[in-house]
Amino acid sequence: MSGSKRGSSDTSGLSLRRGYVHVGRAAAGLVVGAVAARCLLMAGEQLPKAVQTELTRSNHRGETVTLVPGSVLALAATAAGALTSGNRRVAAAAVVAGLGAGAAGLYDDIVGNRPEQKRDKGFAGHIRALREGRLSAGLVKLIAIAGAGLFAGTLLKRKPIDSLLAAGVIAGTANLVNLLDLRPGRAIKAGLALGGTSLGGPGGAVAAGTVGAAAALLPEDLAERTMLGDAGANAMGALLGVTMAADSDRLAMLITLAGVVGLNAASERVSFTKVIESTPTLHQIDQWGRRPAAAA
Repeated sequence: MSGSKRGSSDTSGLSLRRGYVHVGRAAAGLVVGAVAARCLLMAGEQLPKAVQTELTRSNHRGETVTLVPGSVLALAATAAGALTSGNRRVAAAAVVAGLGAGAAGLYDDIVGNRPEQKRDKGFAGHIRALREGRLSAGLVKLIAIAGAGLFAGTLLKRKPIDSLLAAGVIAGTANLVNLLDLRPGRAIKAGLALGGTSLGGPGGAVAAGTVGAAAALLPEDLAERTMLGDAGANAMGALLGVTMAADSDRLAMLITLAGVVGLNAASERVSFTKVIESTPTLHQIDQWGRRPAAAA
């Protein structure tokens, strides 16, 4: 009986210590992500004028914003998650997913903004481009993100079926978060909410690094001086996908993947903006911190 009690006590103590370690790494990830994001944001101001011009866009008000913070988030969040993770497989998956999705998104930010590419939006637009004998920038991005997701999935999970499920969660979440980057702060708020639920698990440091970097960039996004663009939104989604896959068993990944695929599919027929604006609670959250419409 005493041996049984001792074993139970040892197990409880080990679980408690692991919990403290996860919390400590998450705290470190938050700080590193936030500090790295602010430092890189200042460094981004020194980029050559030609690069800054390439990454300038008009927002929903028709005002000029910069997409530089998108690349800042991809680099800061990936670095913070990888450096503080303590789990080599999770850290490696975060590097592949974060940098891969960020680079693919940056490609679409630049090439997809060219006049001949602007009508190739959404899955239907990519298919239309293929029928015309062209490969849209958006489709190139999706293929690249799928490849990064698959590579990250194989690093994260040992069994092939689990690797495929993880890849689907990573790539699907990367695309889903990007669909929300249509209004100031919307994608970052979603990322903060999603990442905040995973701070205590095996992927907690990656979630924390992402949350820290995103939170540090939120003020400029809400003030409508910046926008994440595909580089930032895709990277944030991919990193959160890594976190969810790392914290989940096969059944949980399957359920998550079903939800992610369903929402991505729904976006082809339903406007997320209209849904948010017609749902009081979501609309209130969406408006938090934003400039009032009268200021347009």
